[in-house]
Amino acid sequence: MKREYMLDDVIAAISTPIGTGGIGIVRMSGAGCIALADSIFIGKKKLTEKATHTLSYGKITDGTGGEIIDEVLVSVMKAPHTYTKEDIVEINCHGGSLVTRRVLEAVLKTGARIAQPGEFTKRSFLNGRIDLTQAEAVIDLIESKTELSRQAAVNQLEGRLKTAVREMREEILDMIASIEAVIDYPDYDVEEETYGTMEQGAKKLLARMEKLLEGADRGKIIREGLQTVIVGKPNVGKSSLLNWLLEEDRAIVTDIPGTTRDTVEEYLNIDGIPIKIVDTAGIRETGDVVEKMGVEKSKAYAETADLVIMMLDGSRPLEEEDKEILSFIRGKKTIVLLNKVDLAQKLSLEELAEYVPQEQILFISVKENDGFDALLDALKNMFLDGHTATAEDAMLGNTRHKDALYRAKEAMEHCMETITMRMPEDFISMDLQDANRALGEITGDTSDEEIIDRIFTKFCLGK
Repeated sequence: MKREYMLDDVIAAISTPIGTGGIGIVRMSGAGCIALADSIFIGKKKLTEKATHTLSYGKITDGTGGEIIDEVLVSVMKAPHTYTKEDIVEINCHGGSLVTRRVLEAVLKTGARIAQPGEFTKRSFLNGRIDLTQAEAVIDLIESKTELSRQAAVNQLEGRLKTAVREMREEILDMIASIEAVIDYPDYDVEEETYGTMEQGAKKLLARMEKLLEGADRGKIIREGLQTVIVGKPNVGKSSLLNWLLEEDRAIVTDIPGTTRDTVEEYLNIDGIPIKIVDTAGIRETGDVVEKMGVEKSKAYAETADLVIMMLDGSRPLEEEDKEILSFIRGKKTIVLLNKVDLAQKLSLEELAEYVPQEQILFISVKENDGFDALLDALKNMFLDGHTATAEDAMLGNTRHKDALYRAKEAMEHCMETITMRMPEDFISMDLQDANRALGEITGDTSDEEIIDRIFTKFCLGK
C-alpha cells in the first residue's frame, strides 16, 4: 500500500479491548473525519463548529434510517495538535462488543475505512510527530509487564534514544562536511590537521556507540523479559520450583516421572525485571509419542533461552541422562540447582564440576523451602553484570536497534583504519556515510518502507 493512499483516507477502528466494559472508544483520523462524524451524530451543535479538544454529548445513529445506536460523548481534536497530526474524532460509547461494533459500522458507512494494525501510530510517524524509536516505544508501553519496563518505554517515547542517535548523526554529518570542504578546496593545505581532527572525532563517536551497545542486552531484558527455561530429567522438582516461584500451583506435581508433557510458560517480576520462565517436560529417552514431542520441545526452548536453570536430584548420583543434558546446555548461561539437599547427598560435586563451574551451582530444597534467596539473587545478577537495572539512560530496546548500531560501529571502526592509513578523504567520507545510514535506520530516517511496514504490523488495530 502506498503512503499517499494511506494518508489521504479517513481511517477508523475500535481502540478499546473487545468485551464488556464501562466505555468503548471508536477512533477516526484523517482530513474530513469531523464532517463524517457529524453525519451520524445528533447533538445541540455540529461537531465541525466545535473548538478543538472539546467533548460533546449526543447520540450516534446508524447513518441510514436514523436508528439511535447509543448515547455518546464525542471528542473533537483538530490538526496539527493531535496524536496523528491530523483531525481526530473519538466516539466514547458504552462498552460492549455489540455496541462498539455497531458504532464502528456506522462510522464505516460514512466513508471511512477500517484502519490497519498500528496505522494511527504509523501516521504519527509519517507526519513527523514521532520517530521510529518512539513508535516502537508505544508497543513497549502497551506490552510492559513491570514498572521498570514501563519507565524504559516512557523514556524512549519521550525521545531519549532518538536524541542520542541524532546527536551522533549530526557529528558524523559535520565530519563529512569538513571532508567535503577539503576535497572541494585542495589548494588549502590542512591535510594533516584534518586527519587529526577526524581521528579525534571518530574515536569519540566509536566510544559512544560502544557504551550504548554495552546496555543492549539489559535493554532487551527490561523490554522483553529474561527468557528462562527449567530443564532436567523427570521428577527432579522442576514443576515444584515453578509453583514456588509463581506462589501458586500452576504445574501439576506428582511422584510419577513424566507428568509434565508440554511446556508451561509464565511471567515473573523480580525487582522490575520481567522473567519469562518455562517449565519443560523432563528430558529422557521415552517410547511415549506425546512425551517424546514434549522432550523435543524442551530441547528447542533450551537452545534459544537467555538462561537455563538445570535441576538435579542431589540425593542420587549423576546419571547418564543428567550428563547428556549438561552436555547439551554447555556454553549457555546456566544455573544448576541441586534439589533435595534435605536428604543424604549422593551426587559427586567433583564429577559435576566437569560440566559446570562451581559458582554456578546452588543448593536448594523445594520441599523445605530452602535456598531460594540465593536463586533469586542469581536471577537478578545473571545478566546485569554488576550494573543496576535502570530505565533512565538511553537504551537500545530491541534487536533491530542493536543490529543497526552494530553496523554503524563497524563502519566507524573501518573509518578509524582508513584515517590511520591516511587514505584519501573521500574514502573516509564513504565510511562515515555508511555509519550515518545505519544510525538513521534506528530512528527511521533511512529505513526502507518494507521495514517500517513490518514494525507497524505488530500493533493492535486501534493504535
